[in-house]
Amino acid sequence: MDTNETAAVQGLNEAQLHAWLRFVAVVELVPGLLDSQLQRDSSLSHFEYYVLAMLSEAPNRTLRMTGLSSMTNSSLPRLSHVVKRLEDRGLVQRTPCPTDRRATNAALTEEGWAVLQEAAPGHVRTVRENVIDPLTDEQVAQLDAISNQLLMKLDPTNRLNPRAPEGA
Repeated sequence: MDTNETAAVQGLNEAQLHAWLRFVAVVELVPGLLDSQLQRDSSLSHFEYYVLAMLSEAPNRTLRMTGLSSMTNSSLPRLSHVVKRLEDRGLVQRTPCPTDRRATNAALTEEGWAVLQEAAPGHVRTVRENVIDPLTDEQVAQLDAISNQLLMKLDPTNRLNPRAPEGA
């Protein structure tokens, strides 16, 4: 990068810096909070819960590993490691993809579905108590709008925002 380009970058003003530091604090605190609750109540990490949840929403509760990797913003090696752990617990089953012999599918088992259903209320309670309930309805709408705006920049293909409205 040219030093003239570096010098041209405008710093954050006081209000922007304040907002940024608060946002970073939330981004750092929420994952640990979710992990702690899920580990304590369900012996799942938040990422394992997320993998199970993504499978639960897929047709036949089955996805190609590459698609699941994309949806969870995970590298295929990391996802394979986590799915192996879930498979060892009987929560997920991997099988060859019937339409592409080079691909592998991951499917949520009945036991995985039961574990997810049992974990969901506590997870939702934690999200409500720590993120949703402290906000007014107007602030929840603002959070949604702000998150959508950021996702349009950070995730233009809507890989992690599959419910985004068309053109959003």
